[in-house]
Amino acid sequence: MSKEKNYFEPADLANFGNIGEWQPELAKQFFDYYNATMKDGALTAREKSLIALAVAHAFQCPYCIDAYTAETLKNGCDEEQMMEAVHVAATMKAGITLVYSTQMMKHTKAKLM
Repeated sequence: MSKEKNYFEPADLANFGNIGEWQPELAKQFFDYYNATMKDGALTAREKSLIALAVAHAFQCPYCIDAYTAETLKNGCDEEQMMEAVHVAATMKAGITLVYSTQMMKHTKAKLM
């Protein structure tokens, strides 16, 4: 059986910390910002991990999905909460797509009248 080649290699996620190899100061700034954002604040780290999991699905990032699946589980979320967060993201993505139909409808009505 041949191994299919793709851009997503799960092992690459472990190399994310190396993004500073060519621009260490920019990577440091990113990680400082990331760490400050993801710790407990007005939202808990648990709530933030659910948001991140939903966003990962909306943007379809397999690395983020892997990372935030693990993070939400570590933060005490269960499967039902995780799937509900993903459904929120899917609903938002559908609504965002559909709201643009108002522009199409307006344009169509102007052309037909």
